[in-house]
Amino acid sequence: MDEVSRRAKAIRPFVVMDVVARAKELTAAGRDIVRMEIGDPDFSTPDVIRRAAEAAMEAGDTGYTQSAGLPDLRDAIRDHYAAAYGVTVDPEDVIVTQGTSPAMLLLFGALMDPGDEVIISDPCYPAYSNYISFLGGVPVPVRVRAEEGFRFRMSEVRDAITPRTKAIMINSPANPMGAVLGPEDLAALAALAEETGIWIASDEIYHGLQFDGPSRSILEFTDRAFVLNGFSKAYAMTGWRLGYLIAPRQFVRPAEIIQQNFFLCANHFVQVAGTVALLEAQGDVARMRAEYDARRRYLVPALREVGLTIAVEPTGAFYVFADARCWGSDSLALSGRLLEEAGVAVAPGIDFGPGGEGFLRFSYATSLDRLQEGVRRLRSWSQGV
Repeated sequence: MDEVSRRAKAIRPFVVMDVVARAKELTAAGRDIVRMEIGDPDFSTPDVIRRAAEAAMEAGDTGYTQSAGLPDLRDAIRDHYAAAYGVTVDPEDVIVTQGTSPAMLLLFGALMDPGDEVIISDPCYPAYSNYISFLGGVPVPVRVRAEEGFRFRMSEVRDAITPRTKAIMINSPANPMGAVLGPEDLAALAALAEETGIWIASDEIYHGLQFDGPSRSILEFTDRAFVLNGFSKAYAMTGWRLGYLIAPRQFVRPAEIIQQNFFLCANHFVQVAGTVALLEAQGDVARMRAEYDARRRYLVPALREVGLTIAVEPTGAFYVFADARCWGSDSLALSGRLLEEAGVAVAPGIDFGPGGEGFLRFSYATSLDRLQEGVRRLRSWSQGV
């Protein structure tokens, strides 16, 4: 008898993590690998945040907190959204989680019944469709195109709406594309949500890492919205596992109950550190953002110079999603060749949906000198293609 559940079998692997594993194997065997595959900041967590965690542990802040999170942190999230976006967030509508990924479970678990649909972009971060499917929902992909900056065509979003549609999932700045939805896009999506009675689920984890002006929250445009956010990317805190969900009031208690059962609460001393991050580390965020921007301004033209196509320059997160079909149409095979033959680790576009096939995702969450070495290797390798 086959003992593995159909639910577990249905989840697609996150292929970039297989690339990470192989890159580590090659490194352990003595190969020098340029790591451009993963969205893990190379910066150390700012000192003020680390010191806050150390002080909290010394003070004994190592037990459970309220399932919804420490009041001080929820207040700081309220203050952050007021300062950054001019919106009012009630701390009672915030649930603190162990990273932004668990917040997705709370969101979709509180929102969907089996068979309900959520519109996602193609390509997009693959966990969205996996969370939706795992909970019995149906992800409905809508193609977004490189030459249009990976923006939704609103007519196609409207055409994808059915009586079972519960939400539209957006991510801006976006993984894997580095694309940013402008205020006109957010306003159009908000108007569609108001008109149809569906919800917007906005993943804002890359806010703070936008290079053409301030990030814009969906909460500036509608209250028919859930927000996912956290500390991993802008604050270089990936391993700390701290995020949060901002939810409409009627969903807060159901989401909190899910949290109580599945995760209990986020780590106490990490929540203390997160509070300090919001209150005292904005200068560090600005410093890291400036360095990412310098890397971006190097990498985009450098990738174009070696033959890759980048139709619209990315302006957020720390990714370049480049059309690599000049080298081959099978992105998984191509990423494998680059790793084994050139010593450069990148993410295959197919990992992010059918619309990503033929593309490669390059992360510039690594130092400028390593990016330069990676490009040198790509240039040398491509001459033999």
